[in-house]
Amino acid sequence: MSKRLALAMAVSLMAVGSVHAEAKAPTWIERSNTDSKVMLDVLARFSPEFASQIGLPEYDAKVADLKPDVDARSRAALVEAKAKLEKMLAAEKDTNVKQDLQILIKAADQQIEGIDLNHKYMLPYQDVGQLIFGGEFALLKDDVAAKRRPAALKRLQCYVGKAPGCTPITELAKAQTQARLGEKDLIGPYKGEVEQKLANTQRYAQGIRQLFAKYKLDDAEGKAALDAMDSQLKDYDSWVRATIVPRARADFRLPEPLYAYNLKQVGVDIPPEELIKQAQLEFVELRSMMQMMAPVVAKAEGIDATDYRDVLKALKQQQLGKDDVVPWYHETIGKIEDTIRREHIITLPQRKMQMRLASEAETAAVPAPHMDPPPFINNHGEQGTFVLTMGNPSSNGDKSQSYDDFTYKAAAWTLTSHEGRPGHELQFAAMVERGVSLARSLFAFNSVNVEGWALYAESEMLPYEPPAGQFVALQARLQRAARAFLDPMLNLGLISKERAHDVLRYDVGLSEAMTQQELDRYTFNSPGQATAYFYGYMRLQQTRLETELALGKDFNRQAFNDFVIGQGLLPPEQLAEAVRTQFIPSQKKK
Repeated sequence: MSKRLALAMAVSLMAVGSVHAEAKAPTWIERSNTDSKVMLDVLARFSPEFASQIGLPEYDAKVADLKPDVDARSRAALVEAKAKLEKMLAAEKDTNVKQDLQILIKAADQQIEGIDLNHKYMLPYQDVGQLIFGGEFALLKDDVAAKRRPAALKRLQCYVGKAPGCTPITELAKAQTQARLGEKDLIGPYKGEVEQKLANTQRYAQGIRQLFAKYKLDDAEGKAALDAMDSQLKDYDSWVRATIVPRARADFRLPEPLYAYNLKQVGVDIPPEELIKQAQLEFVELRSMMQMMAPVVAKAEGIDATDYRDVLKALKQQQLGKDDVVPWYHETIGKIEDTIRREHIITLPQRKMQMRLASEAETAAVPAPHMDPPPFINNHGEQGTFVLTMGNPSSNGDKSQSYDDFTYKAAAWTLTSHEGRPGHELQFAAMVERGVSLARSLFAFNSVNVEGWALYAESEMLPYEPPAGQFVALQARLQRAARAFLDPMLNLGLISKERAHDVLRYDVGLSEAMTQQELDRYTFNSPGQATAYFYGYMRLQQTRLETELALGKDFNRQAFNDFVIGQGLLPPEQLAEAVRTQFIPSQKKK
């Protein structure tokens, strides 16, 4: 799952759209959601695109605040919000609402810490092309209400300074950097990051034009706004080359306090050195398991090889054409759902799962397969969608850099389990349909919990897959273990980028395009985030085992999985506490 998905976390304020939808939310959830508006209003004020994405149409025509002193103004707003929440907490009597207020206060603290650290260390720099594409794409989708789509033109007009009170966002971005350009101790962006962002600008511009054409917004007004966007983005990129590139750094590593903050933000609460040791052990064990399985898979698939790397290469030869990928995945989805129901793994909704291929602009923004979440506020039955990417257009513009990691037959099993059901798609559907407080979804969210569930979902399905599917599931987990030690080792200067490349390319067996995407992720796209998969999986499996030990023969897998997914996106320690204090006692009573 990507940064974009992490930014899209929120939850419905009402339960709608499914046979599993519940009655009116408990009173404490309604009260908690009212409290959460204190923080939600701050986020929406400074990032209206985020507000649109989670389902607040009143922000659809507005754009991100890049006006002067935005750091100081957003920090002051968060400090004020935190003070209000602390007053609420002092007066609150309900245990659940108090816990949610504590979550909100912690979220405010982390936001403030992030502003302070970035202000201290980093030269401000915006990828304006991606910002504009994200703001437009939030409104121009098939499952967004048609009456909201015209706001995409108003938003674009604001981006380019053609709406009242709006300054071109490229000019605001320049001014934000220029205001601090004289501070020579500030660190510029990594050189490879700037190059990649410049290479993607045209893809974003073209993607927006395609969306405007698709939804018939490309009339005279629309074309004028699009032409202004093209001109301003070209000018901005020229400015970046002249102003930002000379300040770009050759070393991708962040200052250690910033990297430590990234780990904390995604939910890793152990020292990186300890994470490295645990992940390395898991890597060795998984590699041995793959080698043990290799002859079994080779025999089942008629492959003349014994080494796990060669067996994987042979499986990857079973590539699906572009027209065959989606039907194959849908067929696999059906088989997985049949297994879930037969084995009583988790409760499924009655509706079908949605899945599609990514556009080139989407792939530039989010190179890996991902879940495009539904609007969680004011949801009227919209569903999340599993989005599959077919290549890596960020690989220096080389069109030959295609993934072979997701489009071969055996890969469909574990990727569907992760991004679809019983993974992310079911995770988000549960929040929309069952009702979870904003505090326990949007503001308690971290990657450890959300990705931990998706890997756990993979492991739940693994015993029921064909040998080739099981083999690829182990390879996917091998990749997550590699992430959990390579990301921190790279960022702590304990391994070279070249050696990390070889581990991913030859030991894990990723394509060259996927290997590069992974390295970009660890080094500048989202340092620290990739560690969350392994750590979240480990923590959730620990909670599962503790529950089994407490309940013995009375342990019910489906009941446990339904309970976990019904908790929203709680961090591991809070989830474990809910299992101990609520789920286990309820099962013992039965």
